[in-house]
Amino acid sequence: MPSEAAAGAPEWHKSTFSLANGECVEVADLGGGVIGLRDSKDPDSPVLRFTRAEMNAFLRGVDAGEFNSYR
Repeated sequence: MPSEAAAGAPEWHKSTFSLANGECVEVADLGGGVIGLRDSKDPDSPVLRFTRAEMNAFLRGVDAGEFNSYR
């Protein structure tokens, strides 16, 4: 399946757990193995870019509870 970026503008997604006031981040496949994160309240804000490996390492840490002190 081709990446969203290859077909044009990236398709941004936010969690279904996001608050109704938009207090969330959005994620998109930017193509070329790059994952983008941005502030959902400001779609024109700078995009943080991570490799798929970096994103997977972060998500493994979330799953392991390594960031629970930030909740």
